[in-house]
Amino acid sequence: MAKKKARELVLPIIHEIRDYSSDFLKNDEHRHSFIYPDYIKRNLKHQLRDYQKHSLYNLNYTQKDDNVASRFSQLLFHMATGSGKTDVMAADILYFYQEFGYQNFLFVVNTNAVIAKTRENMLNAQSPKYLFAQPLSIDGVIIELREVTRFPTKSEPGVIYLRLTTIQTLANELNTPRENGLTYEDLAKQKLIILADEAHHFSAGTKSKTDQKNKAWEYVLDRIRQSNKENRQLEFTATIDLNNDFIYEKYRDKVAFQYDLQQFQDAGYSKKIARLQANAADDEKMLNAVLLSQYRKHMARQAGVPDFKPVILFKSNKIDISKAARDQFLTIIDQLTVESLSLFITNQIKTTQSSTLRQAFKYYQTTDLGSLVRELQRDFQSLNTINVNDTSSNGILGDLNDLRNLNTLEELNNPFRVIFAVAKLSEGWDVLNLYDIVRIGEQPITTTQTNSEAQLIGRGARYNPFAYEGTTSFTRRFDHSTPELQILESLHYHTINDKKYIENLTKSFEAMQLQVEDDKDFDILTTTVKDSFKKSPVYQHGKLYYNEVEDVPENEYDGLVKYGVPVAELPTVNIETATLEATAFDTQQVGGVNETRLVKVDDALVKKAMARNPFFRFNTMKKYMPTLQSVSEFMHDLHWLGQIKEIQATVSTGSEKSLDRETQLLVVGRYLDYIQRMLIMNYKRQRGTNKFVALPIKDAVQDYQKRIPINHTGTGISEIIQAYDYRKAPWFVYNDAIVDKLERSLIELIQGYIDVLQNQYKDVYLIRSDERNTQLKLHEFVGEVSHYAGFLPDFVLYLANESYIYQIYIEPKGTQLLEQDQWKEDLLTSISPDSVDVIGENSQVKLYGVKFYVSGDARQVRQSISKFTS
Repeated sequence: MAKKKARELVLPIIHEIRDYSSDFLKNDEHRHSFIYPDYIKRNLKHQLRDYQKHSLYNLNYTQKDDNVASRFSQLLFHMATGSGKTDVMAADILYFYQEFGYQNFLFVVNTNAVIAKTRENMLNAQSPKYLFAQPLSIDGVIIELREVTRFPTKSEPGVIYLRLTTIQTLANELNTPRENGLTYEDLAKQKLIILADEAHHFSAGTKSKTDQKNKAWEYVLDRIRQSNKENRQLEFTATIDLNNDFIYEKYRDKVAFQYDLQQFQDAGYSKKIARLQANAADDEKMLNAVLLSQYRKHMARQAGVPDFKPVILFKSNKIDISKAARDQFLTIIDQLTVESLSLFITNQIKTTQSSTLRQAFKYYQTTDLGSLVRELQRDFQSLNTINVNDTSSNGILGDLNDLRNLNTLEELNNPFRVIFAVAKLSEGWDVLNLYDIVRIGEQPITTTQTNSEAQLIGRGARYNPFAYEGTTSFTRRFDHSTPELQILESLHYHTINDKKYIENLTKSFEAMQLQVEDDKDFDILTTTVKDSFKKSPVYQHGKLYYNEVEDVPENEYDGLVKYGVPVAELPTVNIETATLEATAFDTQQVGGVNETRLVKVDDALVKKAMARNPFFRFNTMKKYMPTLQSVSEFMHDLHWLGQIKEIQATVSTGSEKSLDRETQLLVVGRYLDYIQRMLIMNYKRQRGTNKFVALPIKDAVQDYQKRIPINHTGTGISEIIQAYDYRKAPWFVYNDAIVDKLERSLIELIQGYIDVLQNQYKDVYLIRSDERNTQLKLHEFVGEVSHYAGFLPDFVLYLANESYIYQIYIEPKGTQLLEQDQWKEDLLTSISPDSVDVIGENSQVKLYGVKFYVSGDARQVRQSISKFTS
C-alpha cells in the first residue's frame, strides 16, 4: 500500500477554473454562482445552495471545452457528507438532458440500500424525499423519468431513462451475457452518463493492488465509458483518499469540484458538534441522552418551533449488545419515578462537567417532575424505539421496512425517537433530526474504530431545517444566540473518557476535518439587563436606529461602470498557455515569465465572441441589463463596450509578436466572460439608504449568554473574552460586560468621561450590542457602495438632555483588521445629523458615528467623544 504523506495537492481542473474565474469568485455573495438555468431552478424541489451551483459551474466549464472528449470524460466531485450530492446529481441529469440531449443515465453504487434510497429520491413522486418538482417540464414539454433495465434502441422524446444498479450486479450482467441482459455492445450504441455514487469504493483496486475484485469494478466502468466517445462518467464521494499516491495519480486531473467537511461546517450547513465524555455506566449515559433530547424538545416548544422531534442513536459494535441495550433502555424508562429522577438530576448537577447537561438539569429543577416522568414514558415507549441491527453488507438500510422508517424520521407521522444499531451508520442515510449519538458497551479504541465513529458523526451532523418565527433556514442561525436556541442546532456525541480512545478519536476528527467541540471546555457567560435600566423611561420608550436598505433601481444599470467594470481603463486579459486566464485586470505579472500584446477590438471579433457565448443572446442580456435596447447598443454605446478599443493580452514569453485571429478571438472571448461575471455579480443589489428607522430599546436590549472556550488561546491577549462586573455602574445597561480586553479598555475610556457627561445630560447609557440583533446592522449609503452585507457596531453611547438625544456608534478594532475593515469606519464617519434622515423623529434625535477605537486610542476616538462634553 502506498504510504500516506502530507502534500500540497495540485488539482489541475480546479486550479484552472479558479484562475479563469478568480475575479468572479472573490465576491462573497456570488462567489459560487453562475447563470443558474431556469430549467433546473424550476424543476428541483430544493433550490441549490451556492456551493452546489458552484459544482454546476465547474461541470459546465468542462463540458463547454472543445476538447471535452479527451480531457473531461471522467470527473470526480469530492463533496462532504450531507452536502447534497443527490441534489447535484438530479441537477446534472437535467443539465445533460437539456444542454446536450442525453437521455440515458446509468446510476451505479455498491449497495442495494443506496439504490433503494435513490429510487425514492428520483423515481417515486409520492415520496417525501423526491427531488424533482411536479410536473417536471422544460420549455413547456412534460418530461418523464422512467426506470429501465436496458436502454431502448430508439429513445422517446421527453423521456429520461434511468438504470439503477449495484456495481456487482452490473459487472455480473456484462461479464456473463444472457438473453435480454445488458451487454457492452448495447451500451456502446448510444451516448450515456454514468453517475457513480460513493465512488471511493470503485478505487479500492487502485488503492490496494491486491484487491482484484474492486479493480475489476473499475475496469467495468472504464470499458463502459470508453465504448462511446460521448459517454461521461461523473463520480461522487465524500471520502476519497487523495493522500494515497495511487489514488492521487488516478484522480489528480479528474477532480472537478471540492467542498470538504470543514467548508461545509464553516458555512453553517451542519449542526454544531460537541463531545460529551464520561466514565459512566451505560444506563447513566442512556438517561442523560434522554433528558438532553427531551430538553431540546422543550426548548423548541418555548421558541415556538412546531413539531420538533430530536432523535437518539444508541450505537453498539455487536448485535447481541445492541439488543440487550434496547431491553435495558426500556426497563429504565418503565421504572422511572419522580424520586429516582430527582435523585439522578441532583447527583448529575454535582458531578457533570458538561455545560449543556448542567443547563438541562437546572431547567428540570424548575419543572414538575411528575409531568416529566409521564412525558418521558410516553415519548420513549417501546413503540417509539427501533432496533435496526444488520447482519449483511447492506448496512442498517438493508431491510426495506427499516429504510422507510429511517428515511422518514423527520415526518410528523413517524413515531420513532430512539434507534439502536451496530457500529456503522450506512452510506445513504440522510436523517436530519438526529441530535444525540451514544456509544454503548465495551468497544475497541483503535484508529479503525474511531475513523468509523468520526464518519458516523459526520453523517449525523446534517442540519435540520426547522421553521423558526415563520422562516425555515438551511443554515445555522443561532451561533451567537442563547444556549437555549443553540442546542436546537447542536449534535452531541456521548462517549467514554479514555485517554487513548480520545487521542485516536481526535486524530480521526482531524483527518476528516471534522470540527468537534469538547462540551466541558466551554463556560457560559450570562449577563442581564439592570433592573434600574428596565425601570427607566429610556428603556420603556427609547429607541435605537439603523438604516433601511433599498433595491438599486433598474434605471441606474445604464452602463458597465454601474456593474463595477472600469471601461475607461485598458483591460488586461491573461491567456498564458499555462493557465489560460488568471484574472481580468491582473497587472501584477512576474518579469521575464510573460509578455503583453495589444489586441485591437473590432466588430467582427466581438460578434463572433458573443456568438460563442449563449449569455450574449439579447433575451438573456436583457435580464441583467434592463436599460439595454439592443445588441448593437451593447457593442457600440460608450456606456457599454463602445469605449473598449483595445485589450492588453498577457501571453507566455516567446509568443509571436502578432497574435493570430483565433488567439485574438480568445482574448475578446475571455474579456466578455469577465463582463458576464460582473453583470451577474452586480445586478439586483440592495444598498443602504440615509433613512434611519427605529427599533424599541426594550426589544433590542435583553439578557443574553455567550459560550466562551475555557482554554482559549487566541492570537493576542485582546481576544480573551471575560465577564466584568459593572453592577455599580448605572450608566452601563448590563450587570456584566462580556467583552475582550480591547472592548474593556473602550468602556474604561468612556467611564473616564461619565461624571462630565452626567452633569451635562439627563440620561447617559452605554449599550453593548447583542450579536443576535442583526436587524440593527448598518449599511453603506454614501458614494459608490462596495459592501452590501452591513455590520453591527459593538457599542452605542446614548446621551439625552432636554434639547437633544444623541446616539454615537462606536466600534473597537484590532490593528490587524484596520485595512480590511476600513469600509466600516468610512460608514461610521458618514453618519451625522447632516447626512441622515431619522424617519418619524424631529431634529431632536441626532446620530453620529466615530472612527474606530484601537488600542491606545491611536485613532483619536477620545477627541471624537469629548466634543459631546463641551
